[in-house]
Amino acid sequence: MTRRPDGALETDVLRVLWAADGPLPPGEIKERLDAGYAYTSVATILTRLQAKGLVVRTPSGRAYAYSAAVEEPDLAVRRISELLDSSSDRTQVLSRFIGGLSKKEAKAIQAMLDKANSPNGRP
Repeated sequence: MTRRPDGALETDVLRVLWAADGPLPPGEIKERLDAGYAYTSVATILTRLQAKGLVVRTPSGRAYAYSAAVEEPDLAVRRISELLDSSSDRTQVLSRFIGGLSKKEAKAIQAMLDKANSPNGRP
Protein backbone atom coordinates (compact mmCIF):
# COMPACT_ATOMS: atom_id res chain seq x y z
CA MET A 1 0.00 0.00 0.00
CA THR A 2 1.37 3.41 -0.95
CA ARG A 3 1.68 5.91 1.86
CA ARG A 4 -0.07 9.24 1.22
CA PRO A 5 1.81 12.48 1.88
CA ASP A 6 1.32 14.15 5.26
CA GLY A 7 -1.77 16.32 5.25
CA ALA A 8 -3.27 14.66 2.16
CA LEU A 9 -6.49 13.60 3.91
CA GLU A 10 -6.82 17.07 5.45
CA THR A 11 -6.53 18.60 1.99
CA ASP A 12 -9.04 16.12 0.55
CA VAL A 13 -11.55 16.93 3.31
CA LEU A 14 -11.10 20.65 2.73
CA ARG A 15 -11.67 20.18 -1.01
CA VAL A 16 -14.96 18.45 -0.26
CA LEU A 17 -15.98 21.33 2.02
CA TRP A 18 -14.92 23.99 -0.51
CA ALA A 19 -17.09 22.29 -3.17
CA ALA A 20 -20.10 21.92 -0.87
CA ASP A 21 -23.10 24.25 -0.92
CA GLY A 22 -23.25 24.31 2.88
CA PRO A 23 -22.04 22.59 6.04
CA LEU A 24 -21.69 18.80 5.88
CA PRO A 25 -21.77 16.11 8.57
CA PRO A 26 -18.79 13.74 8.79
CA GLY A 27 -20.72 10.87 7.19
CA GLU A 28 -21.50 12.94 4.10
CA ILE A 29 -17.88 14.07 3.86
CA LYS A 30 -16.79 10.43 4.09
CA GLU A 31 -19.14 9.49 1.24
CA ARG A 32 -17.96 12.36 -0.95
CA LEU A 33 -14.33 11.40 -0.41
CA ASP A 34 -15.15 8.05 -2.03
CA ALA A 35 -11.87 6.56 -0.85
CA GLY A 36 -12.94 3.97 1.70
CA TYR A 37 -11.97 5.92 4.81
CA ALA A 38 -13.45 4.96 8.15
CA TYR A 39 -15.94 7.38 9.66
CA THR A 40 -13.64 7.75 12.67
CA SER A 41 -10.72 8.79 10.43
CA VAL A 42 -12.80 11.54 8.85
CA ALA A 43 -14.10 12.66 12.27
CA THR A 44 -10.53 12.78 13.63
CA ILE A 45 -9.34 14.87 10.68
CA LEU A 46 -12.26 17.26 11.16
CA THR A 47 -11.33 17.68 14.83
CA ARG A 48 -7.73 18.45 13.85
CA LEU A 49 -8.84 20.90 11.17
CA GLN A 50 -11.09 22.64 13.67
CA ALA A 51 -8.21 22.93 16.17
CA LYS A 52 -6.13 24.56 13.40
CA GLY A 53 -8.94 27.02 12.66
CA LEU A 54 -9.47 25.64 9.15
CA VAL A 55 -13.05 24.41 9.64
CA VAL A 56 -15.97 25.47 11.79
CA ARG A 57 -18.60 23.18 13.16
CA THR A 58 -22.22 23.97 13.77
CA PRO A 59 -24.83 21.89 15.58
CA SER A 60 -26.90 19.76 13.24
CA GLY A 61 -29.43 17.65 15.08
CA ARG A 62 -27.57 15.48 17.57
CA ALA A 63 -24.27 15.86 15.72
CA TYR A 64 -22.25 18.56 13.97
CA ALA A 65 -21.87 19.74 10.42
CA TYR A 66 -18.63 21.26 9.17
CA SER A 67 -17.71 23.99 6.73
CA ALA A 68 -14.40 25.47 5.64
CA ALA A 69 -13.28 28.49 7.65
CA VAL A 70 -10.76 29.59 5.01
CA GLU A 71 -10.78 29.73 1.25
CA GLU A 72 -8.32 27.66 -0.74
CA PRO A 73 -6.09 30.59 -1.82
CA ASP A 74 -5.86 31.83 1.78
CA LEU A 75 -4.77 28.39 2.96
CA ALA A 76 -2.11 28.24 0.25
CA VAL A 77 -0.76 31.64 1.34
CA ARG A 78 -0.73 30.46 4.96
CA ARG A 79 1.23 27.34 4.02
CA ILE A 80 3.70 29.28 1.87
CA SER A 81 4.27 31.74 4.72
CA GLU A 82 4.89 28.87 7.15
CA LEU A 83 7.47 27.37 4.78
CA LEU A 84 9.21 30.70 4.34
CA ASP A 85 9.22 31.28 8.10
CA SER A 86 10.87 27.88 8.64
CA SER A 87 13.69 28.68 6.20
CA SER A 88 16.99 30.18 7.31
CA ASP A 89 17.30 32.00 3.96
CA ARG A 90 13.99 33.31 2.66
CA THR A 91 15.67 35.03 -0.29
CA GLN A 92 17.16 31.77 -1.56
CA VAL A 93 13.83 29.99 -1.23
CA LEU A 94 12.02 32.76 -3.10
CA SER A 95 14.74 32.89 -5.76
CA ARG A 96 14.50 29.17 -6.43
CA PHE A 97 10.72 29.31 -6.43
CA ILE A 98 10.70 32.13 -8.98
CA GLY A 99 13.30 30.29 -11.05
CA GLY A 100 10.90 27.36 -11.36
CA LEU A 101 7.97 29.41 -12.64
CA SER A 102 6.80 29.38 -16.23
CA LYS A 103 7.18 32.60 -18.21
CA LYS A 104 3.44 33.18 -17.94
CA GLU A 105 3.50 32.80 -14.14
CA ALA A 106 6.55 35.06 -13.84
CA LYS A 107 4.82 37.75 -15.95
CA ALA A 108 1.73 37.50 -13.75
CA ILE A 109 3.81 37.97 -10.60
CA GLN A 110 5.68 40.89 -12.18
CA ALA A 111 2.38 42.55 -13.07
CA MET A 112 1.12 42.10 -9.50
CA LEU A 113 4.34 43.56 -8.09
CA ASP A 114 4.16 46.51 -10.49
CA LYS A 115 0.58 47.19 -9.44
CA ALA A 116 1.41 46.89 -5.74
CA ASN A 117 4.38 49.25 -6.06
CA SER A 118 2.66 51.91 -8.14
CA PRO A 119 1.46 55.04 -6.28
CA ASN A 120 -2.20 54.63 -7.23
CA GLY A 121 -2.35 50.83 -7.26
CA ARG A 122 -2.31 50.67 -11.06
CA PRO A 123 0.49 49.51 -13.34
